[in-house]
Amino acid sequence: MAVAAPTQGGDSNSATQGKPSRRRLLIIVGIVAAVVALAWGLRWWTVGRFVESTDDAYLKADSVTIAPKVSGYVTDVLVEDNQAVAAGAPLARLDTRQYQASLDQSKATLDARAADIQRAEAELRQQQANADQAKAQAEVSRVSLQHAEDDVSRYRPLVATGAESAERLASLVSTRDQARATLAANQAAARSAATQIGATQAQIVQARAQMEAAEAQLNQSKLDMNDTTLYSPLAGRVGDRSVRVGQYVQPGTRLMTVVPVQTVYLEANFKETQVGRMRVGQPATLHVDALKGTDLHGVVESFSPGTGAQFALLPPENATGNFTKIVQRVPVRIRIDTGPETRKVLLPGLSVTVDVDTKSATDESKRIAAENRHD
Repeated sequence: MAVAAPTQGGDSNSATQGKPSRRRLLIIVGIVAAVVALAWGLRWWTVGRFVESTDDAYLKADSVTIAPKVSGYVTDVLVEDNQAVAAGAPLARLDTRQYQASLDQSKATLDARAADIQRAEAELRQQQANADQAKAQAEVSRVSLQHAEDDVSRYRPLVATGAESAERLASLVSTRDQARATLAANQAAARSAATQIGATQAQIVQARAQMEAAEAQLNQSKLDMNDTTLYSPLAGRVGDRSVRVGQYVQPGTRLMTVVPVQTVYLEANFKETQVGRMRVGQPATLHVDALKGTDLHGVVESFSPGTGAQFALLPPENATGNFTKIVQRVPVRIRIDTGPETRKVLLPGLSVTVDVDTKSATDESKRIAAENRHD
């Protein structure tokens, strides 16, 4: 029995039916691509073109290096590596014996200076009494001299008339002269007593100055004594601890570092071409490499007063030799807005990618452009 072969017309119909299906698929794909492109373009126009990003950003903290103010041997280390400490917590102690001896000596010197003042004040009171006595004696001598002069004046006419003998007048003159000498001596003694008072007062002033110096030395000894115990100036965690018991340390020797991990902030180094529209208060999105899939939020807090090159140990000198322009970077400080649980894993030095939304500065940028436009 013969089988009929398929006709060419059937194949043509199948091909005709397949072409519209592929065409519709391509149209749908084109429409979806156009919608995606339109959505992406709209997103870029409204948001994306205002976002400035950089991966040159690292977490930082205002760490404090702990160093002694006095020298001595370390007797106690009161903290361990990575230990959390509160503000004012003791960290280490130095040998206090020499500073205690200096403190005791300063106290004794202060007591001696106080005794000197008391003795000088007692001498001053005695000299004031002696001066009063000398003044009184000088006054008595002055009265005696006046009486002797009156006698001489009264008897001289009597001797001239012969009513009194010349011997009597001579005796009265001698008494007057003695009274003059006594008055002069008593006046000199009064002046000497006044001079001694002035000298003693000067000694008291000097003794008080010495006492003030002794008080200053005592205060310094107290400070040295207190400085033998090192305290944490802020709350944080101990890092880079290199101090050991028995170690001899000098003032300024680095013993450890206290890192305030609870106040970590972000320092992002943006290119100079990115900071034109950045302003304080703009929002930022943070992508911490250590926290995969978690976005943190922050706020632009401040800008460095110069590019990073300006504060380098050896700033570049572009006015010499061949010049190659290099895009500079400006450090931008960003405050991190997050809770205490997240801050437990944020450590200084971690790498961050940051996006800053600068849309809020659009109007200001237009005003700057208008201000500098020359018609």
